[in-house]
Amino acid sequence: MRGRRRAPRPPIPWRSPWTPVVCLVGALAVGAIVAVSFLVKDVTVVVDGRPVAVRGFAGSVRDVLDDAGVRLSFGDVVLPGTEEVVADGSRIEVRRARPLILTLDGRTTKHLVTSTNVADALTELDISPAAGRISAPRDGTVPLSGMSLTVYTRRKVYVVAGATRRASRTTARTVREVLRRNRITLHRGYQVSPPLGSFPKDGTVITVTPPRTTPVYPDVLRLNWRALAACESGGNPQAYNAQGPYYGMYQFSLPMWKAVGGVDLPSAWPAEEQTYRAQLLYQHVQGRWQGQWPSCGAHLFG
Repeated sequence: MRGRRRAPRPPIPWRSPWTPVVCLVGALAVGAIVAVSFLVKDVTVVVDGRPVAVRGFAGSVRDVLDDAGVRLSFGDVVLPGTEEVVADGSRIEVRRARPLILTLDGRTTKHLVTSTNVADALTELDISPAAGRISAPRDGTVPLSGMSLTVYTRRKVYVVAGATRRASRTTARTVREVLRRNRITLHRGYQVSPPLGSFPKDGTVITVTPPRTTPVYPDVLRLNWRALAACESGGNPQAYNAQGPYYGMYQFSLPMWKAVGGVDLPSAWPAEEQTYRAQLLYQHVQGRWQGQWPSCGAHLFG
């Protein structure tokens, strides 16, 4: 009697001829995924202070910027350089250039700056944002399209007006503004040097003198006034002799000073004004200098 036939054994999957193929494909897939994960880089691009996260396979800074849609223009600054290789976690900074028309103490120049606010832009141009008067707020934005900026630095100027002698720090745009800030009243006919509309640069000496309506004759101008002043006072505009009393370079008495249109004390005025009044005095006495400068008058002709 024949026995029963055994049931066929179920197939064993790993003994299938396709098993190695399937395993190989799976291993390759896993390896590819791992490899790709190592190739993908997370990079931060900061454009004018605003960070943007970029993920991709870019190998250089330029490629990352292309992926982020950042287009560079002339004058833009990129750190690190566009040809540098990037790694996962890299940070790229882009500072875009902005045109700036700068008028500094009356002189206008054109620049490109990458700063996004006024104070930083001035620092970038080696101008202290704290010293002076600026036409825009220091924390104001410098737009990408550019802007115009006017700056007046703080300068030291000197004012000589009669008995008034002052040194002051100013951001004034004109000599007229300096005098107004120093409360110097200009009377009709008074002369101002340099001119009222001129720019008072650092170290400027501003003189205010009374009207000079009387001309000085050419032959009087040719006399040796420097020698006369040297003899009378050593050329000192503030000289004083209590015996008269006499004042200034040419040792004026007060009556004679006022007779030729002088105001205040002669010694309160600069040398140029005293010389002008001395020349008028010579004309006033019709050349008879002996009564005015008996000891030194002969030096006029030396």
